[in-house]
Amino acid sequence: MREIVIKMPEIFSVEEAAHFRETVREHLNSSPDAVSFLLDFSECSFIDSTGLGVIVSSYKKSVEGGGGIKLKSLNANVRKVFELTRLTNVFEML
Repeated sequence: MREIVIKMPEIFSVEEAAHFRETVREHLNSSPDAVSFLLDFSECSFIDSTGLGVIVSSYKKSVEGGGGIKLKSLNANVRKVFELTRLTNVFEML
């Protein structure tokens, strides 16, 4: 299984979501093996509902192929959004 690290932008909202979705799709389509993603939030200070939605849909596609998504280095504000939406029960947080 391959693990791809993706550095999340400072503000992950509707403008960045399409690019993220396409990046994940390209990795999933180009690999014959399962692909797992490690999303590095060390520079991200904001995420909106569109950002959350694209991460969840990417997670589903990755899991279907035998992979997954892990999140790391979430600051307090971004972590709070994941907690409020109960996505901390879905994603492994490093």
